[in-house]
Amino acid sequence: MRATNKKRVPSSPRLSRFAKNLLEEWRRLDLPAGGETVVVAVSGGADSTALLLALDELVKSGKLDLKVIVAHLDHALRAASRSDAKWVRELAKSLGCEVVVGRANLKPTAKTANENLEQAARNARYRFLLKTATTRKASYVLTGHTTDDQAETILMRLIRGSAAEGLSGTQAVRPLRKGSKVLLVRPLIGWARRSEAEEYCRQNRIEFRRDEMNDDESFSRVRVRKQLLPLMESFNGRVVQALNRTASLLNEDASALAEAANHLLEQAITTSGKKNESATDTLSVSVMLQKPPAVRRRALREWILQSRGDLNRLEMVHLLAVERLLEGERGGRVAELPGGMEVRRTRGRLEIFHKKVLKKRPTTTRIRRG
Repeated sequence: MRATNKKRVPSSPRLSRFAKNLLEEWRRLDLPAGGETVVVAVSGGADSTALLLALDELVKSGKLDLKVIVAHLDHALRAASRSDAKWVRELAKSLGCEVVVGRANLKPTAKTANENLEQAARNARYRFLLKTATTRKASYVLTGHTTDDQAETILMRLIRGSAAEGLSGTQAVRPLRKGSKVLLVRPLIGWARRSEAEEYCRQNRIEFRRDEMNDDESFSRVRVRKQLLPLMESFNGRVVQALNRTASLLNEDASALAEAANHLLEQAITTSGKKNESATDTLSVSVMLQKPPAVRRRALREWILQSRGDLNRLEMVHLLAVERLLEGERGGRVAELPGGMEVRRTRGRLEIFHKKVLKKRPTTTRIRRG
């Protein structure tokens, strides 16, 4: 008796290990499996290129049902930046993805410090990504930060003397901008090493772009990458994983303290019940003193964030200066903050001002660094 021929069902292509790991992290972060548009920030480097390739692999294998838009911002800081933009455009086209390319105009001067230039480039990039996501009606922006980036960030913050919030590292998911519904997602930061991203690109026969600025040791992050981390790896070959594990534990502690700090801040503002002439909330000194330093410092940090809109250049030394205003009974003292703002203690309250508001006030003793 002749066997009946059965129609063979084509098997799904086998996923690479890198794509499998991305899918596992995607599910752990509770990201949508379908029906969404996502913007992938691609510089052309190995990390962001690997993220795009793995996401494309998951979409074409049917594991995810997403519309992928590639976004690239030319910072115009390097001679090869235009060719990088062209390369990203061609890669996106070969994958069948829509691509948006922008060009920044940072106009760096000879007096621009490296850190300021990095911050300006970062701010321009996130403005571009937010605009791209908004116009394309995307709820998610993806970047290719890896565990190596996380380790470098932690070490840089440790050197500056950051508290647990800073040492808890960079979150995998957060709003792209405060109050924004667009989420910034770093789906590689919890598991992928930079070397794994490079190897995945090679497996796909993609010659990713190399940024010579990543070898410029005038940048503090590059010195951490090329000098400090290799030295630490001579003591512990898995120091990157160890730093990431420590950051995860500190993040849990920081979350618990942040909840207590937010409750304290609400109490201190409610009890004070006043705003100053800059229309910012003032804090009750007596309420702030009811909690231990670890909680009140976090409350002060959040208060400053709400008043300034950012925490740029705010370091522990500034928080300690503000906290010292809570001590004793004497008012009329001032602590300076970066960016032209000051905190004053007046009649049992802490108030925050722009310096230009304080020019009309009598000269007072200032708490300064050192």
